[in-house]
Formats: sequence, C-alpha cells, structure tokens
Amino acid sequence: MFHRTLSPDDPRWASCDPDYTLRRDLFVRALAFFGAHYNVVSLQDVLDARRGGRRLPPRALLLTFDDGWADNADHALPELQRVGMPAVMFVVADAVGRRQPFWQERLIAAWRLGRIRVADVSAAMGIDNALPAEADTEHELAALRALIARIEALPPANRESLLATFDASMDDGLRHMVDTDELAGLRAGGVDLGLHGKRHVRMTEAEDLDSELAGAREALRRVLGDADASRMTTMSFPHGVYDMAIAERALQAGYELLFTSEPVLNPTAGAPGWLLGRTGFETDTVLDSRGRFRADWLAWYLFRREARRLA
Repeated sequence: MFHRTLSPDDPRWASCDPDYTLRRDLFVRALAFFGAHYNVVSLQDVLDARRGGRRLPPRALLLTFDDGWADNADHALPELQRVGMPAVMFVVADAVGRRQPFWQERLIAAWRLGRIRVADVSAAMGIDNALPAEADTEHELAALRALIARIEALPPANRESLLATFDASMDDGLRHMVDTDELAGLRAGGVDLGLHGKRHVRMTEAEDLDSELAGAREALRRVLGDADASRMTTMSFPHGVYDMAIAERALQAGYELLFTSEPVLNPTAGAPGWLLGRTGFETDTVLDSRGRFRADWLAWYLFRREARRLA
C-alpha cells in the first residue's frame, strides 16, 4: 500500500505529509526488491482468481495506491512502466480534479511551510499548548497529528468553522490531486482504478453510507464520462476504518474485493478472500540513519507478517 511518491526537486515535496510520501528513488529500490522476491500481479489477476479462474502464482503481490494523488502519475507511473509492473489506484471520487488535498494534509502542509504553528491550532481549539518551546520537529509533528485526531472528532459544523480560521494558510498554490487526463494516462499505463469512498470520510462516521459506497462509483463514472466506472468492483476503506457490517453493505452495493489497512498477508490457497489486508511502509522502514536503503529491513518488515484471512 502506497500513497504518494515524490522527488525532493518536485515543488510539492516541501508541503507533503512525510508519513505518507515515499521518495521516488526509494520507490525505485522497492520495485527492484519486489521484482526479485515476488510475482507482481494485476487487479484483474486477483479478480480472476477470486472468480475461480487461474490461480495466482506463488508469492503474488498486488501494488496499490490510495487517495488519487497527481504525483502517482508523475513519479510512480513512469517507474512502474519501466519495470513492467501493474498496479491499482483507489480514487476518492470527489477529489478528482481538485487542486488541494484533504484538510488533514493541508494542515500539515501549512505547518511544514511555516505558515502555522502547533500553538496556533491549539489556541483555535481553546486548549493549552503542551509543547515545550524547544520541541524538535518530530515532536511537533506528533503533537499536530494528535490535534488533527481531535479535530476529526468534532461535529462537522464545528470542524468547518475551526478550519476556516486557517483557510488562507492551508493553500500552497499547487495542484495535488489527480485529474481526468492523468487518470486516463494511468489506466493506459497499466494502473487499474478502484474506489476509495466519495468524500474520504471514515465509513463508520459517514452520514450517508450508500453515497460513500455505490454513490462513489456513480460519482466517478460522471467524472470520467464513460461506462467503465460503473463496472468497478473494488474499494479500499478510507483511513482503513470499517466494520463487518459496512463490509457486508459494500458487497451488497456491488463491490467484489474490499481492501483494508490491516497489515496481514492474504492466503491465496484455493482462491483469495473478498476482504483483504494490505501492508504499507514509511521511509524509516527502509532507510537507515546513514541514508542507506536497507533491503534486509524491508524483507523483515514484510516477510514476518501474519498470514490470515479477514473473512
């Protein structure tokens, strides 16, 4: 599971969320690792195996990207094409063609660019800033993520009112989300599309669950202007949040494969299940303190995962 892939010379690097962004050269090294130790398969291969067609090869690996970031077209796609690897992008339907990302990422961007401080967000929320003046970047970012979690728990109207305070600071002037032309290029380059909800809200908190499920597919069909979106039968849950009742509702809405963020290895004996785990990794998983790519760390991180069917 990936989110963003960027190079430091890309203007978007300065404001991206570092926990969800893999440097392009590290992505290249990861692809080489996957090619050496796995058989990379397409979404269609997994669907065919699920439907009782030919079985997946040993050590089958599916590469997925969440959200619908434009940099996936700029940086990830060329590297995937270079090594001939397919992938799938799970797209937030309402984010296609939008310039700015989700508010969580926009807050982090404003902080990274020095436009807001953690103390500013604390003050706007009416809580004390517990960070010492000499706090380092790592602790500040952790504190900001804790505040974001509290903002997420606010009623929608209160959250929108609070975020309006920082509107001007949260726009970095760049386009971050994929547009329709880039989606067409991704599809032509071997990247299948699935859904990631309509608005990128947690499914457990959705005011209209049907809109986030079947409605997301219809919204993407309208954006793409073709019938293919109507046949999309795969979804990953935004923020990795779901419960079994929601998973069952998604099946009823016509989704055939559902992807979670639970870091398990999916058994493929017989046929893969319909509810699948995924494992993602961050830069510090593969890069040591001397800046060296550590294939052994990546191997340990991935190979030791529990093999378990989620459903």
